[in-house]
Amino acid sequence: MVFYIVNLILSPHVENTKFYLIIKIIFVSNFPSIFIHSLDISLALHYNAFIMCGIVGCIGTKKAKPILLDGLRRLEYRGYDSAGLAVWDGQTVNLAKTKGRVADLAELVREQALAGTVGIAHTRWATHGEPSAKNAHPQTDEDKNVFVVHNGIVENYKPLKQKLEQLGHCFQSETDTEVLAHLVEHFLKQGADLEHAVKQALRRVRGTYAVLVMAASEPDTLIAARFSSPLRIGMADGQIIVASDPSAILSHTTQVITLSDGEVATINRGGYTITNITNDEVINKDVDAIEWDVSAINKGAFEHFMLKEIFEQPETLQNSFRGRLDPESGLAVLGGLESVAEQLRRIKRIHIVACGTAYHAGLIGEYMLEEYAGIPVEVGIGSEFRYRNAVLDPENDVVLVISQSGETADTLAAVREAKEKGVLSLGIVNVVGSTIAQETKAGVYNHAGPEIGVASTKVFVSQLAVLALLTIFLGRQRQMSLVVGKRIAQALAALPEQIQAILNQSEAIKKMARAYSGYKDFFYLGRKYNFPIAIEGALKLKEITYRHAEGGPSGELKHGPLAMIDESFPTVFICPQDSVYDKNVSNMEEVRARHGRIIAVATEGNGEVKSLAQDVIYIPKTLEMLTPILSVVPLQLFAYHMARELGLDIDKPRNIAKSATVE
Repeated sequence: MVFYIVNLILSPHVENTKFYLIIKIIFVSNFPSIFIHSLDISLALHYNAFIMCGIVGCIGTKKAKPILLDGLRRLEYRGYDSAGLAVWDGQTVNLAKTKGRVADLAELVREQALAGTVGIAHTRWATHGEPSAKNAHPQTDEDKNVFVVHNGIVENYKPLKQKLEQLGHCFQSETDTEVLAHLVEHFLKQGADLEHAVKQALRRVRGTYAVLVMAASEPDTLIAARFSSPLRIGMADGQIIVASDPSAILSHTTQVITLSDGEVATINRGGYTITNITNDEVINKDVDAIEWDVSAINKGAFEHFMLKEIFEQPETLQNSFRGRLDPESGLAVLGGLESVAEQLRRIKRIHIVACGTAYHAGLIGEYMLEEYAGIPVEVGIGSEFRYRNAVLDPENDVVLVISQSGETADTLAAVREAKEKGVLSLGIVNVVGSTIAQETKAGVYNHAGPEIGVASTKVFVSQLAVLALLTIFLGRQRQMSLVVGKRIAQALAALPEQIQAILNQSEAIKKMARAYSGYKDFFYLGRKYNFPIAIEGALKLKEITYRHAEGGPSGELKHGPLAMIDESFPTVFICPQDSVYDKNVSNMEEVRARHGRIIAVATEGNGEVKSLAQDVIYIPKTLEMLTPILSVVPLQLFAYHMARELGLDIDKPRNIAKSATVE
C-alpha cells in the first residue's frame, strides 16, 4: 500500500489536487522523511512555468567543445545573459562559465584544448539569481562530481536546499538549479547509479524542467529528462546530440527523438534508452524528421535574422499553402484535421487561446471564422484563460491553441484544461513533435521553418495563412459557396507575390523610419480585421526599438486616447480600402485637427490618403479578410529599420527571449 501511494503521488497523471493533498498529509504523518514533503511533481501539471534557455550536450567520437559552442550560438536567441560548458577530457571535467554572450564564453575557452568528446552546455536567461558566472550553468555539487544544465523552475528549491544544508551540503550560487546537482550527488552517495540518482532527485522536484546531467564518476553517460520544457535527442554517425531546440541539432542530423513529460533518457556512446521517471519501464519512441534545411538557421547575406525572416515571408506562405490549397475547387485540404473532420462539422463554438503575437493572430482568426464559417469565436489570452472558469461544452465546443514554439506554458495549460473537461483540442504550431503538437487531438503545422529573431514575423504571417485555410475548411463544411471558396483560395495564392511587392519598398520604409527615429511615442490604429494589426505593429516597435507604442481600435479614439495626440505623437493608421475605410478617414481627420502626424498604410491607387497623411506606405489590393497578411509587413520593416537606425540589438532585444514563458 505504501509503495502504491508513493507511485501515485509521483505519477505525472495525478491531477486531482484535493486527493493529492489528502494522500500527502496521510503519507507524511505516517512515513516522515527528510525529503517526502517535497514530492509534489503532480502539481506541476496545473502550475507549470518555465523560461526558455538553451541546452545542448553531446557524446560520441568528435570533440565536444566545437559542437557545444556551435549549438549554443544556435540557441542564443533563447537566452543570452550568461553561458557555460563542461567537458570530460578523460581524466577530469573542465568547467567554464561566464556572464554575457556565447561569444564571451568562446573567448574564455579559446586557448583551452578541452579535448574530450563528452560535454554539456547552456545559455541562460536568469530566473533565480542575477546574471553572473557563479549563477551560470552548468551548476555542480561541492565535490565537483555532478554537473547539471536546466531549463525551468524548481518551485520547491528552498525547502530542498534547507534539508540539504542540514545534511552538510554547501551551496555556491543563488540558483534553484544547484539544488538538483546536490540532490543527484546525495543519491549517488547512497549507492544509486547516475540514472537512478537523477530519477530520485527529480521525483522530489515540484516545478518544470528540461535537464541534462553528467558526472565525473560516470563520465561516459549523459542523463536527459523533461517535464513541461522541451528536450530532443539527435543521432548522426556515431554522434548523439541533445538539445532543447532543433536548431542546435540541425547541423548534424535531421532525425530526432522528442522526449515527453516524465521520460528519462540514459545516453552513452552505444545509443540511448528511454524509461519512465517512476520506474524502469522502457519506452519506445518514434523518430521525427526535422523539415528545416540548415541554411534556415543561418543569416546568409542578411545583417539580422529578423530582416531575413521578414524577406522569407513569400516563401513561408508558399510552404504553408503547399498541398493544402485548391484554388480551382475552393477547398482547403488539411490532413492534420482529417481524424476529427466529422466532429468539426458539428461544433458550434471555437475558443482560440494564445499569447503575444499568436494572440493577435487569433483575434484576426475570430473575424475570419465568424464572417465566413459562421461559427461564434471567443479569443482568450493564455495567461488569463487558465485562471478563468471557462464554460466549455464537450458536445459543441473546440479549443484551438496557437503557439510558434508549441511549448508555451500558458497555452499548454489551456490544452490540458480542455482535455480535463472533455473538449476537443486543436493546435496551430510550427515545431514538429512539440508538446502542444503531442497533446492536442489534431492540428495544423505552419511549415514556416525556424524563426530565430525574437520578434516574430514570418510565423505570424503563416499563422494568419493557416487560419484562412481553416476558415475555408470549416466554411465549406457549412454554408460557404464554391464561388466564395474559390475567391478566397485564389486570393491566398496571390499573396506571396503581393508581399514581395511590399518588400521591394524596404529602402523607402528605411528612410521613413530614419525620419521618425527621434520620436519617443507612437499610436497604431486600425478597424475590423486590421485592429489586431495595430496592436501587433505597436508590439513590434516596442520589442526591438524600446519606444513607447500603443495599438488599438480606431473607433475608440474619441473615447479617451485622443487626449494624447499632439505634434510629438505620430499615429500609424492601417486603412486599406475596405468596408470600414470611410470610418478610418474620419478618425484620421480627428488626428489632423490636433496637429498629429500620420503615417498611413493604404491600398495601392488611393490618392485621397495623401491629403490626410504625412507619409504613406502602399500595399496591394486583396480581399478584406486577407489585408492583415499584407498590412503587417510594412510595420515589421518600419520597426526593424528604426531599431537599426538606433543601433540596437535587433535579434536579441533586452529583457525578453524567444518563447520565454514564466507564470
